[in-house]
Amino acid sequence: MALGLLTPLLLWYILGCSFPGATRAHVMTARREDYPLAFSTSWQVLGPFQIGTREATWGADPLEYLGGFRDLQYDQDAQFRSSLPVNGTAKWSIAQAKQTTSTPTSANASLTISYSNVDWAFLKIVYGWAAVQYQAWARGEITVLGNETQHVILYTDWILEFWIDDAHYFGGDFFTFRKAPPVLHLEPGTHRIDLRLVRDVRALGGINEPTIDVLLELQQTTGTLELAKPGVLMSDVVDGKLASPVGSVALRNAGQDDIEIVEIRSSNVRHPLSFIKAEEDHLVLGQDPQSLTASQSSDSTSSNASGVVLVAGQTRPVAFNVSLPSHNASSLTYVVVYKSVKSKGEILSFFVTQNLTKLSIYEPHKITYLHPGGMVSYAMLRPPAKNATCEPGGDTTLPVLLGLHGAGLEADNGKVAHALDPVADLCAWVLFPTGVTPWSGDDWHNWGFTDVEAAVNSIPGWITSAGWRGPDVDVNRWIISGHSNGGQGTWYALTHRPDHIVAAAPVSGYASIQKYVPYELWQPADPRRTAVISGSLNSYRHEMLMENAQGIPIVQQHGEIDDNVPAYNSRLLSQMLFQAGTNSSYYELPGKNHWFDTVMTTDDLKEFYRTQTSSTEAIPRRLQSFSFVVADPGDMGPKGGIRVTHLEDPGQYGRVHVQSHTIRTSNVMSLELDTKIWVKSSMSIDGESFDVSQASGDERAFALSKEGGLWKVGALSLSESDILTRNGRQLGAMTAVLRTHGPFTIRHQGPKTAHIALQVSRNLHQYFSAASNIVVTGSNGSVPESESGNIITVAIGEVPSNVHPNFPIQAGATGVSIRDNKGRSQTFMDDVGAAFLRPLAGEKLELVLWGVNGESLSQAARLLPTLTGVGQPDIIILGRTARWRGVEGALALGFFDHSWNVTPSSVVW
Repeated sequence: MALGLLTPLLLWYILGCSFPGATRAHVMTARREDYPLAFSTSWQVLGPFQIGTREATWGADPLEYLGGFRDLQYDQDAQFRSSLPVNGTAKWSIAQAKQTTSTPTSANASLTISYSNVDWAFLKIVYGWAAVQYQAWARGEITVLGNETQHVILYTDWILEFWIDDAHYFGGDFFTFRKAPPVLHLEPGTHRIDLRLVRDVRALGGINEPTIDVLLELQQTTGTLELAKPGVLMSDVVDGKLASPVGSVALRNAGQDDIEIVEIRSSNVRHPLSFIKAEEDHLVLGQDPQSLTASQSSDSTSSNASGVVLVAGQTRPVAFNVSLPSHNASSLTYVVVYKSVKSKGEILSFFVTQNLTKLSIYEPHKITYLHPGGMVSYAMLRPPAKNATCEPGGDTTLPVLLGLHGAGLEADNGKVAHALDPVADLCAWVLFPTGVTPWSGDDWHNWGFTDVEAAVNSIPGWITSAGWRGPDVDVNRWIISGHSNGGQGTWYALTHRPDHIVAAAPVSGYASIQKYVPYELWQPADPRRTAVISGSLNSYRHEMLMENAQGIPIVQQHGEIDDNVPAYNSRLLSQMLFQAGTNSSYYELPGKNHWFDTVMTTDDLKEFYRTQTSSTEAIPRRLQSFSFVVADPGDMGPKGGIRVTHLEDPGQYGRVHVQSHTIRTSNVMSLELDTKIWVKSSMSIDGESFDVSQASGDERAFALSKEGGLWKVGALSLSESDILTRNGRQLGAMTAVLRTHGPFTIRHQGPKTAHIALQVSRNLHQYFSAASNIVVTGSNGSVPESESGNIITVAIGEVPSNVHPNFPIQAGATGVSIRDNKGRSQTFMDDVGAAFLRPLAGEKLELVLWGVNGESLSQAARLLPTLTGVGQPDIIILGRTARWRGVEGALALGFFDHSWNVTPSSVVW
């Protein structure tokens, strides 16, 4: 045997080097035959291509014009038109994985993608951070050795979209939460994996070289029910007591059959079962606080199931009651009891154990509570200290000082929970909400801010259960501060709940997602279409809402050389506050960057905390002259005792100007006056006079509404059917579906839609930690009235009808029709998909994700609200060209008014 001939081959196998197109299968076969899973070391990459901030959700993939990356084969000579590289052409290349490893139970691969044929520095001079966002595709392989099917979960860090063989997955794990990976059942052989790489400045930064880092990891599963990340959530123990009586466990069905959770009970308890369930936004507790049978039936196979059902591949949290078995317990162990829905056979179980953290009642500690979405969330609470310079006990009530964390941090992280330790003696209840996720759900907006309010409202329950004897809490008086994304969340609270805010201190916060990373480099689109998208993001543009801060003391702080959130954001809002006549101070710290250890307790901020926590100013304020702007009445509280309940056109801002008892409005259809502030007042609105004394003595609000251009006393008249009157939690753009009271119900049609329904559930849990029940629709498409949460319908062809026949959108087997504001109907056919809201009773909502076929349904389903800044209005109908043209490929975009009619500002092509 000639040694010289064998040496290159031996080196190739031993060192794992690859020729173009070589895969990990070759390497692993020679090196580690006992390891069943491996990723390829060589990846075929095609790019770069242009993409705008958060545009990828809309499609906007230029390769779709050619049938999609999945239909292209590697060709080193092929060229593709692209606006970014030199000569306007993108090409295939081979990228070697930075690292690939395999073990008997796992495999991983990491990639770093970069492009030297793009003048990033010059593009950034012209277009700012938007220029260092781009997209590309990468193709590799997963090799399964041996003769057995491998049951695995796949983590896809920083990835939004991917294909495995012929299965399409959208949502991925863009922020590396690792909470809801897909469950795969991979047969022996090779499996192709295509990754859509999207560089996002908010996720990956805008200063350094614009690379895309990817981490893939396969892990074998149990093939049945198992514990999922983050595992068990329980409160801390304070002075020998659990701070809160509720907990939850994240569970994943890694098998191929649906599983019913029969009960969750303490390992040392054998009492009869009791129930815990969400009814609207509170808990109904049973006799035995150690046991659970979740009574939200989600069984799609058996009508006899009484527990929580996890369909095959689903991950979701399950709530249960908690109590300490003994005063000195150091951990709690629970038994999860379950069975297969299909077999109805053996009862199985496994144990989960949670170590307990024991703290003093005066330290920041974890409290748990039920989020209105039906799952358990947590916050870090620090009660008033013993040495606080406020009067103890009695009738003393203290405000809540809210501290909102930045993106990527948990509230129990020491940087958050102990950020205010240098001011431990404040006369306030210090609360650090989590917003449910490290990115606060949706940047402290609908989902995340609902969590803030739930956390605040849980404090009185804590006072009772803890036997607290110190000062009471006023849950309606907030001093609010936050850093980075939490600074932006502070702006949101300030502009959307002004009658709760005593004072605010946004620190290093951005003005809006549009100002943070410019919305340049989206695919070109008709201005009417982009106006609708912009309108759906009105609530996020704090620079348009500064008038709402009038009368509220504000301290801004920002590092001069902040390269994460540029100080321009705070400088701009400081200017806007001044022009709005607001009492604000701005401190820019010389030589300081985005974060440093005492960023939340500089001398100016400590003075702010002490001054404002001792403030006795009445809340809400009685202002003589003020103005405010309403982007979305569904998430806007009152200002000066006035709450706008409906806008004439919800795609545009509404405005209210008050001078003493004279009110002028623009784009406002109805409002309410707080009779405690506007007590027995005569006032005029848009030139018409009214007397608030007309309100009966027990009415908290005096309603006024506009009909035929004239104002009248009373709420808006009902439409022809009560269900066609849009109110409360139904208001807003498509993100209003996140205002659910109870777990989501995802209903679909069976095997042909099961994959998309499971993805919807996975994405809701990945990005919001949300709970959802997946059900197959019955013959009439009805959903049990006992389901309190919002509904997401996933359908191909005929959509179950459960609204008034006059509803302006109807989807069927061959297409979808829409009736515009002038009564004209347009029907769209041929490869069309749609996502739109529909009303349900009791302010509930249904989001319909529909397609005329499976591919168009997949296109529509990606518009489920998950990432902030995408811009989803109430109505979206997509043609096939949206796959590469993005928003310009939409056939209809728009909003529903108060009667669920399509507004004039909508676009119906």
